[in-house]
Amino acid sequence: MIKLESDWRDPRSRTLRVHYGAGKKSMNKPKTILIIILILLAGNVFLGVKYFSVVKELRQTQAALQTQTTNEKVLEFSKLFIKEVLKAETEVNFDTRLKLETAVRNLGDEEILNQWQKFVDSKTEAGAQEEVKNLLEMLVNKVK
Repeated sequence: MIKLESDWRDPRSRTLRVHYGAGKKSMNKPKTILIIILILLAGNVFLGVKYFSVVKELRQTQAALQTQTTNEKVLEFSKLFIKEVLKAETEVNFDTRLKLETAVRNLGDEEILNQWQKFVDSKTEAGAQEEVKNLLEMLVNKVK
């Protein structure tokens, strides 16, 4: 630090004193700035790690929610199918078939939909029974 001084009390004095050297305040200033930068850098690293941790947890939670939603839909369709088809004492009417068809399409699973179509398109009672077994097995296997 350079400090300039003049003796302003004496008008004849034309001396200008120059002081070289670093005062305590000027030496502390770079150290303080360095400490602040290090603290901010450490804070950024901490928050970055925390961010990626939260993103990973969010992805896991979303996957679990998707699995749970799929399970609920499959179980609801299974209950409806058992109640309306397997336990039916009479032939299944059009409204019930439409309700089942809508429920199976709402599952959003192409494999189950294809198996449903095989069941619906069965020509014989034995073929229908075989396709029901395959459909029920597929539904059970979809539940995780």
